[in-house]
Amino acid sequence: MHFLRKPLLSAQSENSGGNLEGFYYDNKIVKAFLIATVAFGIVGMLAGLTAAIQLFLPAANFNLPYTTFGRLRPLHTNAIIFAFVGNGMFAGVYYSLPRLTKAAVFSKTLSWIHFWGWQLIILAAAITLPLGMTTSKEYAELEWPIDIAIALIWVVFTINLIGTIIKRRERHMYVALWFYIATAVTIAMLHIVNSLEIPISMTKSYSLYAGVQDALVQWWYGHNAVAFFLTTPILGLMYYFLPKAANRPVYSYKLSIIHFWSLIFIYIWAGPHHLLYTALPDWAQSLGTVFSIMLIAPSWGGMLNGLLTLRGAWDRVRENPVLKFFVVAVTAYGMSTFEGPMLSLKNVNAISHYTDWTVAHVHIGGLGWNGFMTFGMLYFLIPRMWKTKLYSTKLANTHFWIATLGILFYALPMYWAGFTQSLMWKEFEADGFLAYPNFLETVTQIIPMYVMRAIGGTMYLVGALIMVYNLLKTAGSGEFMAEEYAEAPALEKNVRVSGGHWHSVLERKPVLFTVLAFVAVAIGGIIEFVPTWVVDSNIPTIEAVKPYTPLELEGRDIYIREGCNNCHSQMIRPFRSETERYGEYSKAGEFVYDHPHLFGSKRTGPDLHRLGGKYPDSWHFNHMLEPASMSPGSIMPSYPWLIDDEYTTEQIAAKINAMRTLGVPYEEGYEEEAAEDMMQQASEITGRLEEAGIEVNENKEIVALIAYLQRLGTDIKGQN
Repeated sequence: MHFLRKPLLSAQSENSGGNLEGFYYDNKIVKAFLIATVAFGIVGMLAGLTAAIQLFLPAANFNLPYTTFGRLRPLHTNAIIFAFVGNGMFAGVYYSLPRLTKAAVFSKTLSWIHFWGWQLIILAAAITLPLGMTTSKEYAELEWPIDIAIALIWVVFTINLIGTIIKRRERHMYVALWFYIATAVTIAMLHIVNSLEIPISMTKSYSLYAGVQDALVQWWYGHNAVAFFLTTPILGLMYYFLPKAANRPVYSYKLSIIHFWSLIFIYIWAGPHHLLYTALPDWAQSLGTVFSIMLIAPSWGGMLNGLLTLRGAWDRVRENPVLKFFVVAVTAYGMSTFEGPMLSLKNVNAISHYTDWTVAHVHIGGLGWNGFMTFGMLYFLIPRMWKTKLYSTKLANTHFWIATLGILFYALPMYWAGFTQSLMWKEFEADGFLAYPNFLETVTQIIPMYVMRAIGGTMYLVGALIMVYNLLKTAGSGEFMAEEYAEAPALEKNVRVSGGHWHSVLERKPVLFTVLAFVAVAIGGIIEFVPTWVVDSNIPTIEAVKPYTPLELEGRDIYIREGCNNCHSQMIRPFRSETERYGEYSKAGEFVYDHPHLFGSKRTGPDLHRLGGKYPDSWHFNHMLEPASMSPGSIMPSYPWLIDDEYTTEQIAAKINAMRTLGVPYEEGYEEEAAEDMMQQASEITGRLEEAGIEVNENKEIVALIAYLQRLGTDIKGQN
């Protein structure tokens, strides 16, 4: 019987028969990551709740630029993904890795460099994102100096991981280690490729890719950040902690092999399903759809392997809060990984994309799968590391039920809101006109759902606070075990082991295993990217499309800083309802000078791709100063600082130079004239504002933003 069937997840049958060697498991690094997990989890949830409240109470930003939804939303996503789930993942890895390899972690020094480096990255994100320092690329908003720091710290983690596996005393690699290895190599690849950019200053850069190509790279990264940061490492933790908590062997070794290799190979191809019906070439969209549907099989294989591990232990689920959290987590994983492929079908995506349906889907995975796995792990680890019993099983069960109800109160209203949005956007009257031509009608209709969502989020947060109290009391009643003694026989080198499953042979060669895992995840990206970059017909040029003027470029950067693309898309899909509402559908060639793309993924406000020339400059001025004055009932916050703050011309030459380097056809030497052109265009805008009774200086940020908004979608007017 293979070692995976052994309840204690250990295997010494193929080790040497020599003397036992003593060593210590380092619990201090695990403790540090656990504390960071809990602390940043609360912070991330508070940021998310604040952002959720702003969707029905815009004044909840306290009229500050740093707390608007556009700036708070990326802070929330980064805090939850990289600070809460990330620290939890590292805690689980540093606890399970040495126990699965029967060896101390490769380097304590690297462990602590990893810990403090990661916390400093999180701190940098917490400072820069509210200040508007962002690349605008979802889940990769951090600017280039922080990107470099992430890459370096990730290398430290990977060295520690692979180094520990290489010096192991356990010949085979347990399944959890496979997922840790795939996570390490894939996240490095995703992060580096997606973060390639040209710096303008320490706080500003432009993506190396433009338009459709940038969108493809971004969603290859974005989808697989979910796959390889929020899924594969958590699956590794599931394969370790669920059998431990249930004291049962993993259900099927063969199923775990199929689950692992098919998951990491297929997942990497699925990113284009975030861009269905956009300007992305049809072949790439179809490829993403096909592989997304295929994902159901390996994903559900993992879910079933987890749930069937509990065979014979279901009676304990009623009593054990750890198992309760794990069971609901694995169930939420199964629900999300069924719904995801369904949302990648074009006929379903036509309804769901840009609506709150996607928000509900993401949070079933985030709150259910990631959150509950992390909570279960915390309840499992802390009593053991402090050599005591959980302070209160009753409080843990209370946390479970409040959080479970919180997920339902969050997700169900968002599903309802998503269906409502899509139906209202697409409804026509009998005479052929849109039933709801004013986009705001679809927003005001779902405000009660936004209130319910905030209630659900509050319940989830309350549950987490109950957990914090319970864990503090648990730790206070025990004594922390900083180092845990263990012993195992040394692993003999150059010993040939015959027989066994073919995969067990591969498990004895961690370096080869790592290389094969990298090859499996690299293939899909290469096949999708290369044709999009080298075959011109994928991105046909449009002669009428010209580079942005210096003032428009500055205005675009302000638009990005304020996070406007968190609520507005710039991608009109070829549906009758959208062309009737917004105008001509978007073409790939219109975005060739957009570094980065701003297609967006959610419409809390209307699409803006054909906004240029639709309203006078004075409308935009008043709309940014007081949105409700132009759109009664609007939930958009006001931006008075745009009227007060000034843009400068100091960086415009560097920006023009960078754009030219990226292939934007600015004439040589134009950077010397750019500042003068900026002021000339600004003067024209302020002149029109003055005619409307609005006096504003030419160097105010609102003027640059108006220039950009009035440019949107105007290049091809009259060309089709």
